[in-house]
Amino acid sequence: MRQVELTEPKPRLGRKRDDSRDPEILEATLDVLAENGYDGMTIDMVATRAKAGKATLYRRWPSKPELVLDAVACMKSSSIDLANLPDTGTLRGDLIAMIKAPTMRDAERKLKVMAGIVSMIARNPELAEAARDALVEPRAAANRVIFQRAVDRGEISRDVDIETLISISPSMAAYRTLMLNKPVSREFIISTIDRVILPAAGLRAD
Repeated sequence: MRQVELTEPKPRLGRKRDDSRDPEILEATLDVLAENGYDGMTIDMVATRAKAGKATLYRRWPSKPELVLDAVACMKSSSIDLANLPDTGTLRGDLIAMIKAPTMRDAERKLKVMAGIVSMIARNPELAEAARDALVEPRAAANRVIFQRAVDRGEISRDVDIETLISISPSMAAYRTLMLNKPVSREFIISTIDRVILPAAGLRAD
């Protein structure tokens, strides 16, 4: 009796996924989030903004939450370099040296993205963690370094509540941007430093 050799069928090769467009798609996702919020955002909107096919997005991200999670997480790549923070010798000098046009634009965009995903954060702990790591923690970490320097050189008391101090400026900027619909200007930030943050730290502006 002739033996029949059994051979496994060769797997069919599908189209290789092109990841080179991921950064553009994620940036488009952030833009749509900032403009329309999570609930108002659609995959069609992102595809149109990124000039990509909807099928391309769905092959990479099977659902809207997965796409948003990746987009928010990618914002961490533009985090502040903690090893190269301004060191002017004074708390006020360091805080003011952190006010740069690109940093301000980035912060305003992050605020709008945060506002866009608020409705989803409460329902998705993973997204909440990604948002905290990408949108909140980088600037908070930088401010911790700046305030700790002030403590170490004896400029402010060791008893100051650093975590509260570093939350003042972001909170006021968020209220101004999201509730009052006003831009966060350099003058506004300096005024916040001089009239609120420094007095709260036990200092006064020169």
